[in-house]
Amino acid sequence: MATLENAFNVTLQNRKRLYKFLKETPKEVLLQIPQGFRNNIWWNIAHVVVTQQLLVYKLGGQPMQVNGALVEKFKKGSIPDGTATEEEMEQVANLLLPTVERMQEDYRKGLFNGYTEYTTSANVTLSSVEDAIIFNLYHEGLHLGAILSLLKVVS
Repeated sequence: MATLENAFNVTLQNRKRLYKFLKETPKEVLLQIPQGFRNNIWWNIAHVVVTQQLLVYKLGGQPMQVNGALVEKFKKGSIPDGTATEEEMEQVANLLLPTVERMQEDYRKGLFNGYTEYTTSANVTLSSVEDAIIFNLYHEGLHLGAILSLLKVVS
């Protein structure tokens, strides 16, 4: 349990950084897709929110806290169109921290009692919600790295 508490904390700290990027970076910078890149800062931020919900909640047999439109637009394999509405940006900003806090609460309550096994594109097989929570940390770290690279190129 202590290991997962740390995983929740690290995820929350990462999300606080993403929230800061989302709130303090000009919209045109968030949306820019530089040459040699397939996505932008905005897509990476929204993508980690959607992916955490899919990996932990959907595969964990629980209702997701994100709507289907957001999932379709930011799931694995989706490609950003270089646009974002103020509503979408606000929605993602309002999901960044609460989705991690809720995951921690729901895990403590024991809500995840089944899991649909899934092999990720990184060839890691997730067999439990614990596997998903830990893998999600790795996934979010990859996207933080992508965001930092994008920031260097677009700034």
